[in-house]
Amino acid sequence: MTSEPTSGLTLTDIAVRYGDVVAVSGFDLSVSLGEVVALLGPSGCGKSSVLSAITGIVTPSTGSVVWDGIDVTDVPTHLRGIGMMFQDNALFPHKNVAGNIEFGLRMQKMPLDVRTSRVEAMLALVGLPGYGDRGVDELSGGQQQRVALARALAPEPGLLLLDEPLGSLDRDLRDRLADDLRAIFTSTRTTVLFVTHDRDEARRVADRTVVMEAST
Repeated sequence: MTSEPTSGLTLTDIAVRYGDVVAVSGFDLSVSLGEVVALLGPSGCGKSSVLSAITGIVTPSTGSVVWDGIDVTDVPTHLRGIGMMFQDNALFPHKNVAGNIEFGLRMQKMPLDVRTSRVEAMLALVGLPGYGDRGVDELSGGQQQRVALARALAPEPGLLLLDEPLGSLDRDLRDRLADDLRAIFTSTRTTVLFVTHDRDEARRVADRTVVMEAST
């Protein structure tokens, strides 16, 4: 999707199964444009499975995923216009910081000068100006998370999903980055759904928190 989205995300009666195991059942959710929503719940309640259904990593056994007014339930992942940031950040170790951030821009076949400008803007946005030439193994855990966020935001996805983005960091760093995430999402007006098991993190980052309970 290349144009600005005009409507948000709607999940209706989503069920996700892995063989005989039901990970999610009867799940409904709406996220408005520009809204930041936290999906809060304990491990095993199906939070990550919901994100996988939205991105197309898994196909729900029932229900629909509607983004920007289009039913994308059966649309391939790379055509949905949705960004994803994982807990382990999944940075490419053989690329420097700039190479990681511009990866999605290369996939969009953007010209070199546009990619360079966009990488610089993203580094400034996440508080790492001048870090483009550094190797990712030279960065602290918090800096790596910032690079992962910059890479996810660089292609300007209409919707950004985050799966426990701060879960591997210590408490003080998590609190600082949570406040930074809030400021970044506000400034970019990105529509965000992020998974967490931490109530304080949800309070710091999100406009609204949706609680999922573990299935019995």
